[in-house]
Amino acid sequence: MQELTVGSQSVVKSSSPNSIYVPEKGDIVWIDFNPQSGREQAGRRPALVVSPTPYNRRVKLAIVCPITTKVKGYPFEIALPDTLLVHGVVLADQVKSLDFRTCKAELACKLPDEVLVQVVARIANLPVNET
Repeated sequence: MQELTVGSQSVVKSSSPNSIYVPEKGDIVWIDFNPQSGREQAGRRPALVVSPTPYNRRVKLAIVCPITTKVKGYPFEIALPDTLLVHGVVLADQVKSLDFRTCKAELACKLPDEVLVQVVARIANLPVNET
């Protein structure tokens, strides 16, 4: 493993060209959201990984929330710190499971733990039981 520093961000990259990147909870990755349906986010875009590494490694999927630069002020948007390499808001209400290998996930940067806690709390408050 090799640790790289870009600006104020430290990113750990695998030193082996043949190793498969397994996303970690808190990673911000560039990933392909296609195909999409209806009003879902589409295309290659940044996303926050919210599933733990052992899950991702075992099932070859990562649970992610897309990130957009189109801020609308919705209650489930969580702003990224200005110090990150990726800018915008996490859409905590658009949780999606993606095959990180097929969707070509690439590590962009790490989200600070205090912001990750906010995102996970917002996901936990999704109105899934309301009628």
